[in-house]
Amino acid sequence: MSINTSKTVPFTNVASDYMKLTQIPDNQKSSLIDFTATDFATLRESLVNYIKAAYPTDYNNFVESDLGMMLVELVSYMGAIMSMKSDMLAHENFLQTAKDRDSLRKLFELVGISMKGPTSAQATGQVSIEGNSDTNLPENVVFTPAERVVVVTSPQDQEPLTYTMYKATNGVVDVLSEYGADLLFTSSNWYTGTSSTWETVLLEGAFATQSGTFSNTDTFKTLTLEEGPVVQNSTQVFITSDESTYAGAYREVENLYQASSTNDKVFQVVYDDDYKGKLLFGTGNNGVSPPTGASYFVTYRVGGGDRGNVPNNYVNALTTGTYDSTASSFRVTQTQIATGGSQAETVAHAKKFGPLSFKSQDRLVSLDDYIAFASRFISPAGTTGKATAVTRKAFSSANVIDLFILEKATSTQLQKASISFKNALLSQIEPNKMLTDDVVISDGLIRTLDLVVTINVDKSLQGTESIVVTKVSNLINNYFLSDNVDFGDQLVFADLNRVIFEANEVIFSTIDNFDEEVVRVDFNEIVQLNNLVINVNYV
Repeated sequence: MSINTSKTVPFTNVASDYMKLTQIPDNQKSSLIDFTATDFATLRESLVNYIKAAYPTDYNNFVESDLGMMLVELVSYMGAIMSMKSDMLAHENFLQTAKDRDSLRKLFELVGISMKGPTSAQATGQVSIEGNSDTNLPENVVFTPAERVVVVTSPQDQEPLTYTMYKATNGVVDVLSEYGADLLFTSSNWYTGTSSTWETVLLEGAFATQSGTFSNTDTFKTLTLEEGPVVQNSTQVFITSDESTYAGAYREVENLYQASSTNDKVFQVVYDDDYKGKLLFGTGNNGVSPPTGASYFVTYRVGGGDRGNVPNNYVNALTTGTYDSTASSFRVTQTQIATGGSQAETVAHAKKFGPLSFKSQDRLVSLDDYIAFASRFISPAGTTGKATAVTRKAFSSANVIDLFILEKATSTQLQKASISFKNALLSQIEPNKMLTDDVVISDGLIRTLDLVVTINVDKSLQGTESIVVTKVSNLINNYFLSDNVDFGDQLVFADLNRVIFEANEVIFSTIDNFDEEVVRVDFNEIVQLNNLVINVNYV
């Protein structure tokens, strides 16, 4: 019996000879490429179609288990990854789509906007001579830079946590002076009128100093700070020169182009990816350029972040100091809860207020200008705030700007702004506002909420519900972060439930202690989470 082999493709001569006639010339193969293919499935389909057209006699076994298909899928896999990375790199070149912090920081630097670094916690404290109850002590006590620093253990990560002592006058932290980095307490700093205890301000961060002389070869005067991360607004510069035009304390500005004259003694801090700092001084056209040979003395703090927000009386440590030329032990104790420490400015916060800051061009005209300025303002003590602004409706007071402000206690909690914070903010607003504007700073209102949430999960998750509860708790707390909630924003529980559903284990969730679906707030009021209880129900 004979077998007809003409139908056993591709082994028949007839079929193979015919297919050879359909081969594509090498110079035309590029026309078969699908340049629109970017995802895995499309790339795989395009590669299969290309192989069928360009190599019809070499390969035509397109089953899933074939080695050739494995290679096709590996190429599709790598193509999809490269396509995704290309898209990501393209997105990082634009403010609206950038997600990487370093990309956003560099984009803002092109237009003179700096992303804020970590801020430090602050608290009031008192200093007393250890084991000495004598009330007739000398008025002057001196602490060297090393003696100004006390160290405790952080309750957050059990790592060393450093605080630096400062003096304060009328609630404002003293700046650097000719006295240098030593801390001098006098009778005016006695705590509550007693001559055995001195009042101090504790600012989180290790105290660092740097000194030297400007080089002859420096065209533009710069200084690189040796330690990091540098706490935002902690850098103080004092320059010694024979000419009074250059000598004295220099103040920090966001960018040197804010200098209004050639006599402005200013400097700018430029941060790298790790928040190490470089100081830039004026060129003589925009700000004073320190002369060659002038001596500089710089102090700054290293640290920052929310790990410094500790409860009252947590800081209780010994240091040494000098009075009557005699060294002695001093006890430093905290007398107020430490607040204000926060991480570096988030991407979302920078994308929201950075363009508004650039738009204002260092002038405050519109309400958005005031809101952006106040929301990115950092006090001399390093604390930040959140603000909203309105104009009064009466025609006779249309030029009155009511600025409602709250100070950040942590990244999740706001508090009433201190007098020193308001005074510092008002003094910064004054030279930038319109001449006819009258700015009134008032306290914003906080609507604290206690939430009781019930999440429904599958019975199979019994025994591991703590993991689900932690995940849901993190989602809810992130939803109420101070950077994610604005003044006047209503709390819609449907939106909160959508956030909870981001935990895949949650089948259904309810808010149990509110009958209404919306919590309405006034224009100068902001919602803040107080207590959170999460119950688990198995279905």
